[in-house]
Amino acid sequence: MNGRPVSRRAVLGGLAAAALVPLARGRAPEAGAARSHGGPGGAPRATGPGDAAVLSSPGQMRGMWIASVNNTNWPSRTGLTAEQQKSEFTSWLDLAVSRRFNAVFVQVRPTADAFWPSRHEPWSQYLTGVQGRDPGYDPLAFMVEEAHARGLALHAWFNPYRVSLQPDPARLVPDHPLRRNPGWGVTYSGGLYYNPGLPEVRAFVQDAIMDAVTRYDVDGVHFDDYFYPYPVDGQEFDDAEAYARHGKGFADRAAWRRHNVDLLIHEMGRRVREEKPEAQWGISPFGIWRNAATDPLGSATSGSQSYDDQHADSRGWVRKGWLDYIVPQLYWNIGLPVADYAVLASWWAKAVAGTHTQLWIGQSVYNAGAPGQPAAWQDPAELSRHLTLNGDHPGIGGDVYYNSGDVRADRLGAMTRLQAEHYARPALGPVLPRLASGEPPRPPVVTGARRTSRSAELTFASEGRAEPRLYAVYRHDPDGTGHLLAVVPGGPGGRFTDPAWKAGSRYRVTAVDAANRQSAPTLWVS
Repeated sequence: MNGRPVSRRAVLGGLAAAALVPLARGRAPEAGAARSHGGPGGAPRATGPGDAAVLSSPGQMRGMWIASVNNTNWPSRTGLTAEQQKSEFTSWLDLAVSRRFNAVFVQVRPTADAFWPSRHEPWSQYLTGVQGRDPGYDPLAFMVEEAHARGLALHAWFNPYRVSLQPDPARLVPDHPLRRNPGWGVTYSGGLYYNPGLPEVRAFVQDAIMDAVTRYDVDGVHFDDYFYPYPVDGQEFDDAEAYARHGKGFADRAAWRRHNVDLLIHEMGRRVREEKPEAQWGISPFGIWRNAATDPLGSATSGSQSYDDQHADSRGWVRKGWLDYIVPQLYWNIGLPVADYAVLASWWAKAVAGTHTQLWIGQSVYNAGAPGQPAAWQDPAELSRHLTLNGDHPGIGGDVYYNSGDVRADRLGAMTRLQAEHYARPALGPVLPRLASGEPPRPPVVTGARRTSRSAELTFASEGRAEPRLYAVYRHDPDGTGHLLAVVPGGPGGRFTDPAWKAGSRYRVTAVDAANRQSAPTLWVS
């Protein structure tokens, strides 16, 4: 690593184990099993002994990134038919469900292009091999529908400034925005970028992204660590002309560049909240904001610094309240001298303290068992230890894993171990603080219930005008313990069977909306 941690993208840029079975309409809920009433907010009101701790759980982010640039994860290669692409994508979703994840972060604008019929930019070359060629279906619409059908949230992942991984504008489609506006571009380190210092670029990038955000039922709007490109020795990002025009009043070019990125982040956040308020807005920056040797507010690390290298003031965005969530990429092992995971997890937990920004940690599954990595990454317990350590910091609300291919590869059995030790049960996603006080869904109705000697079976239906995004099924056992048993995809109704039924167990079902707010629970006593 030459003493300098690098980004994972420096080059490339649940359901419970219990089955869902067809269910005949059973007996009605027993007498006395009336629906309970809840209050406003993300969690329903408890209605019996031991219910409070179970029903008031704040939720936990469990996600994975699915990268499209260079056909990293999906589509696996160009030239696949629409049906082959769809089959590949649903296999990634099924993987997420099998790992008891509740969200996927899918790259839909990798290089100033689109995985939907954009009004502003061409079809992505990573779909067909040819930029601008229609793939024969709407990938983003398909992705959203299939994710929601499995109870997964879908965060649409956009790269704001990267145009191409090659430097020749003539290789872009003739009607590409950069060819129509050649002054917008900067060639750097073998690639093309939009110039963040131009106000017209900033407006265009936002419009291109909001085209997808407003037209599709995405659950989140997501940027990664790419703003100004990572510095390369001996090369200069040539924005001198834009700086001369727009940089007056700034101490130096670095301060002006940070201001340019700040404007994009602030304005994007405002637009998301105004035009799609139920969507979560967040960023996954490089894991080190600044080193303490550079800034007393920084971390006890000695690696690259996003504030200085990408001109990304990630800590400032958090403190100013511009983000709903932040996912710093902490892709290093516990004890690494230049960037200790334990040090950085603690630093970020303190950075978000007192704010309304949720903190989830970006985890590097790709390091587990990888040749050339430190000895810590040859230990199958390293990733699981990260989550154990996270538990010491209440401000850490979940994790996102890079990338889906490495989640599937499961080298050393590291993901299997992590799942067994930390994801034994499903989890709902977290509720945004700015949406927690909103109107929760109406409680569902138990429409059928029966039990056998070994199982309990429930069917339930929505009672509100809006169909729930999910149903959450809780079980409370006679010994006073209780837990979330299953998350069932939403719609007009759902069904669930518990093969581990215990006599005297109580079941509660809540409706969950797109913001992860829960209704009051409906009770059924077996």
